[in-house]
Amino acid sequence: MSTLSEIGTWLHDNLPDLITADQVPAASVGILADGEIVTAAAGILNRNTGVEADVDSLFQIGSITKTWTTTLIMQLVDEGLLDLDAPVRQTLPAFAIADEAAASTITTRQLLSHVAGFEGDSFLDTGVGDDCVEKYLAVIVDAPQLFAPGERFSYNNDAFVVLGRIIEVLRGKPFDHVLRERLADPLGLTHVATDASQAIRFRAALGHVDAEDGGEPVPSPVWSLVRSNAPAGAMLAMTPRDLLGFARLHLDEGLAPDGSRILSAASVRAMQERQVDVPELGLMGDAWGLGWEIFDWAGGPVIGHDGGTIGQTAFLRIVPGSGVAVAILTNGGASAALYQTLMTKILGAVAGVEVPPLPVPSEAPVDVDLDRILGTYSSSVSDSTVRLDDDGRIWLERTMKGVFAEFDPAPEPTELVGWRGDSLIARVPELGMHVPHAFVGDDGTGRALYLHTGRVGRRADA
Repeated sequence: MSTLSEIGTWLHDNLPDLITADQVPAASVGILADGEIVTAAAGILNRNTGVEADVDSLFQIGSITKTWTTTLIMQLVDEGLLDLDAPVRQTLPAFAIADEAAASTITTRQLLSHVAGFEGDSFLDTGVGDDCVEKYLAVIVDAPQLFAPGERFSYNNDAFVVLGRIIEVLRGKPFDHVLRERLADPLGLTHVATDASQAIRFRAALGHVDAEDGGEPVPSPVWSLVRSNAPAGAMLAMTPRDLLGFARLHLDEGLAPDGSRILSAASVRAMQERQVDVPELGLMGDAWGLGWEIFDWAGGPVIGHDGGTIGQTAFLRIVPGSGVAVAILTNGGASAALYQTLMTKILGAVAGVEVPPLPVPSEAPVDVDLDRILGTYSSSVSDSTVRLDDDGRIWLERTMKGVFAEFDPAPEPTELVGWRGDSLIARVPELGMHVPHAFVGDDGTGRALYLHTGRVGRRADA
């Protein structure tokens, strides 16, 4: 294995060419190994301004925030203020969704591991005040139940807003304030912003989205998602060094750099324990713990999380057995392809971990049970119709909903081809990755009940 300095030199020398090849406007990377950190950055933070990225530039970490929210929840468990297996309503009597029976039994553990079973991608704006998370509870009262609590995995952003409200109620302060007081400040993190008004104090990346003409990514029209979704990952931004400072907490069994205890060793371990297996979905882990994704990679296990906001994508991988962590932050382009190149090289060199290749369509045609997969599947994000054209090709057509419709109401149809079993895969890559689509469950007639891409869409046609 290479030394940290050797891989740091490789990163510094190659990052500019790698981001150019993948049309990534800017990237910032940090590697933690043997207690030391090396960083590198390259590219343009904002093509509107031409400001260059450096290692002190802030990028949004998106849903990696969920691991911070989970850590704040586990601090409450450590203090005896919260029972993971008690109904959420013991802490939040106002918690309500469309299915009353489910609402009365869903536990904090189920929220943390994405098995609560209700639809969770509302992303509605409840204002910028300190009461925005509290107000969000009213947004989800009509959220439909897709399956019984605990039955299966379906990624759920709204669940983490509920977790954020639990934190607010038990701490008596807004979520952003608790995050800074209980994590960022005790860990000595200096370049962390919980909203745009803080980010403006630093060099801050703007997301870049696909150009209509298919050319280089263009600046996003907005900087972030809405503040009400902060506990799920709407706008938290930082440098890779600061993100690795958080990762170090989970490598050092809950201790801060000064030796003070931030989280119990038992809670650190609990977060890494397998809670639910996940269908093979490309970048997602093989299973989920409490907050963390779990990757069953040779040389691992590895834990981590990814994050995607408006034109920004972030990746964090931690190898607890080797004391290694890697953070990759980007602001557009084929970020998945860049991740694959960097993470494969870095984890192989400093931790002896084999990062599996991203999924690709098979060279030989794979048979597909058309009767099982064709139809329309609905979620709060989109209505997705899987159809067959006159040439026998399979297409996924989506009509986006809510906030997603504001940016791309009718994306170009995606051609799907048979991949593995009841899973199909996109023929053309998106953000550098061919996205798998798993068709799972049974509607009672042999047809798939759900279309699973991380989030579940339920069959809507009779």
